[in-house]
Amino acid sequence: MPTVAFITLGCKVNQTETEAMSGLFRHRGYEMVDATEKADVYVINTCSVTHLGERKSRQMVRRAGRLNPDAIVAVTGCFAQLSPAETAAIQGVDVVVGTQNRSHIVDYVEQAREQKLQVQAVSDIMSMREFEEIPLQDSPGRTRAFMKIQDGCDNYCSYCIIPYARGHLRSRSLGGISEETRFLADAGYREIVLTGINLGTYGRETGRHTLVDAVRAVLAEPRIARVRLSSTESLEISAELIELMEQDSRLCPHLHLPLQAGDDAILSAMRRPYTTGDYADLLKRLRSRVSDLAVTTDIIVGFPGESADRFARSLEFASAMQFAKIHVFPYSKRSGTPAASFAGQVGDAEKKCRVADLMQVSEQGSLNFRQRMLGKTLPVLLERIVDGIAEGLTPNYQRVFIAEEIAGLTENQLVQTELVGICDEGLSGRLKK
Repeated sequence: MPTVAFITLGCKVNQTETEAMSGLFRHRGYEMVDATEKADVYVINTCSVTHLGERKSRQMVRRAGRLNPDAIVAVTGCFAQLSPAETAAIQGVDVVVGTQNRSHIVDYVEQAREQKLQVQAVSDIMSMREFEEIPLQDSPGRTRAFMKIQDGCDNYCSYCIIPYARGHLRSRSLGGISEETRFLADAGYREIVLTGINLGTYGRETGRHTLVDAVRAVLAEPRIARVRLSSTESLEISAELIELMEQDSRLCPHLHLPLQAGDDAILSAMRRPYTTGDYADLLKRLRSRVSDLAVTTDIIVGFPGESADRFARSLEFASAMQFAKIHVFPYSKRSGTPAASFAGQVGDAEKKCRVADLMQVSEQGSLNFRQRMLGKTLPVLLERIVDGIAEGLTPNYQRVFIAEEIAGLTENQLVQTELVGICDEGLSGRLKK
């Protein structure tokens, strides 16, 4: 039986696409092996959000070639889409696929092996108008499943290369969403996480549907206990979505709303279509209606023109928003984006200091949120039970560890849990009698 290994870099969307592609290989008779092992085929799903992501992508391609010089190496994802010639020129690369045509990746791999020629299958992503369905052939049967329902972005923030790698907005059909939901429910999944490059714009390109319709399509399957949204732009949080989250407990009270900067001048330079006031008003409205809501975010530090005063304002605003967690990124200059030529570029040493400062705010916000959860009883979906400790997630994405009276518990079980303590990685809990 031929073997295949996947190396995935970047976002949850990439991870979701890897799951779909791995199913295609398994369906064609390939055995999955770890990326550190010798394999007949290596698939590297690449990232281009930052220079670091691109550098890691190149490193992983070369590492695969060293593990087995005779292997077929296929490179896909954003780096392959943006730089197909550079990707093809890396020694040992046999297949180059961008962010489209992944449904045919097994065919490309086998074509490269049989013909002993490099296969280049990078299409013009900006001309694509239909969502690429990659049929889910099988499932490893874990507790949480990620379902991609949207691709593309038309925002063109001044720092971001992703619209050029992913193309225009494209949404999955409601029928496709319902079909995969049933498949995942049959496989035993209890939670589905909806993902997309710009998830909140689901259906916008046709005007026929919205993200709420997609969520309802998943909630229509009674065997699914939870639906969670991945990263969603704040402007895309509609009144109807808030109402649904308020009324249906299966839609998890957890929103990841990228802020990117806490200073209005920097937000304007980033081409983000909101102010800090808009963002603060949204959080106030959300928290007044959705109990125990956890809000997490992304913030970029060291954006061109971010003076010490502007960073101080961003730091103060981030603290005031009481985020459950902040994902902090130093600004990465991306060739081809407007911000790459902006004046006032911030040095790497200063970016590193600002990352550390903002991480302190994140850690304090996380601690404050967990403290507010103490004494509450929430359902925990158990993901694993190892060495006498059961571990899982609350609806608002807090990791909980249960060490007492866990006899009889099983993975993928929902258990009512009283949150009784704070630990390094989350909260400790005990089963509610």
